[in-house]
Amino acid sequence: MSDNSETVEIHGHIIDSLSLPKVLDELIEAGADYEILEFNVGKSHQDPSYARIKIWTETEDELERALRRIHPFGAAPVDIGEVTLEEVDIDGAFPASFYSTTNFPTEIRIGGRWIPVEHPEMDCGIAVEETRAFTIPVADVKRGQMLVTGRDGIRVIPSERPRGKSALEFEFMGSSVSSEKPKELQVQRVASQMKAVKKEGQKILWVLGPAVIHTGSGPDLSALAANGWVDVVFAGNGFAAHDIESALFKTSLGVYLQEGTSAEGGHEHHIRAINLVRRSGSIEKAVADGVVTEGVMYQLVKHDIPFILAGSVRDDGPLPDTITDILESQKAMRELSGNVGLTIIVATMLHGIATGNILPASVPIICVDINPSTVTKLLDRGSHQSAGLVTDVGLFIAQLAGELGASKS
Repeated sequence: MSDNSETVEIHGHIIDSLSLPKVLDELIEAGADYEILEFNVGKSHQDPSYARIKIWTETEDELERALRRIHPFGAAPVDIGEVTLEEVDIDGAFPASFYSTTNFPTEIRIGGRWIPVEHPEMDCGIAVEETRAFTIPVADVKRGQMLVTGRDGIRVIPSERPRGKSALEFEFMGSSVSSEKPKELQVQRVASQMKAVKKEGQKILWVLGPAVIHTGSGPDLSALAANGWVDVVFAGNGFAAHDIESALFKTSLGVYLQEGTSAEGGHEHHIRAINLVRRSGSIEKAVADGVVTEGVMYQLVKHDIPFILAGSVRDDGPLPDTITDILESQKAMRELSGNVGLTIIVATMLHGIATGNILPASVPIICVDINPSTVTKLLDRGSHQSAGLVTDVGLFIAQLAGELGASKS
């Protein structure tokens, strides 16, 4: 056997949460040999399990890669040591050996004590100030800050799924995507999850793409907002522009939503809608001026529901509320993501991925799209708490509004 070896341990509900199978799969994919030295299975539903695994590779670099692959699933060296800190020498850049975070709860060991890392978020660094540790995006780091480097003294706590819990409770915590599941039952479960989140006093975050308006489901979403089922909205300029277009001209992309026929000069409607809002100065002012009197954005303003419109290079106008600086958009989204208990992403890949990147793994994500690749993209990007529903977004929102008793006005 090679001298390049390491013994790791993993504990918790590692069977039901599939943490142990995932670790073993990653080791196989990495080309590593392994031996399970100890394996204790919890006797009751609440008891954790434990495994100790020895890993061998041909080279030290291969061992490092294997350990890096299993780290996000909670596998850590038995002799975990103390965390290593390095001073940041350049604004907006990490030291070369920085530790790249996952979105799972994480702790670091300093002076023999374990300190929780605040605001778990993937693809960040970990900054340490006295007795605090917190994630920090690379663009925000400042010279002189102390940053965690290497892998020593770090442990990741993956999402747990204790035995004996109902399948419903964890329906949206698993990484499942299917176009063949019964849609009505899935929508009922989404509604049940939303009710449970609201009962706990947490927020429901909606991430919305223009197809929500194109499919004619704007009135149903407006009803959901008016009835308290929307607490925060992330979207782009396109969603708001077409929503306001539909409010002003009854069209989306120049097509009448009721008749499905093209309006004469309809291709100009979205830019005319944007222009009218720009003349008022903001969406809120356009509502106050009586320019916009219905639609999703109208309901958000009327019910004081916060929203972020994150722009892109393809935006027309844009609307005055659209944040055109990407870093400012990310900061604004982070500020509004607190106390979110459930996220529903509908018909938007880019804004969906952006949201998944900033959310901790403890926040369930439901991703709804007619395109299966859009739904699976979140999982591919590391949002393991995401579950997908492949269906027409218009039907989904209409059925959900019906389940929640949110009737269109």
